[in-house]
Amino acid sequence: MKYVNADVILPEVLLKEIQKYIHGGMLYIPKPEGVRKKWGENSGSRRYLIARNNEIREQHAGGATARELSEQFCLSYDSIKKIIYCKK
Repeated sequence: MKYVNADVILPEVLLKEIQKYIHGGMLYIPKPEGVRKKWGENSGSRRYLIARNNEIREQHAGGATARELSEQFCLSYDSIKKIIYCKK
């Protein structure tokens, strides 16, 4: 997150209005909902987990047991069950 001085970018009228609520402090302004990225989109974690979970489902459909998948993917038995039986 980049720090930007408000008096450089905001119109004077807006700056004075904001100063009624906070002055001399830092204010975080989040991105609008439609612009926000979901968890893991920047780092690629989301894609990795989707691919991993699809692989788990495919192997289970091919005959692998939840216990075998648990050991192979280093996940708990319950986590494997959640992945296998979730509706996706």
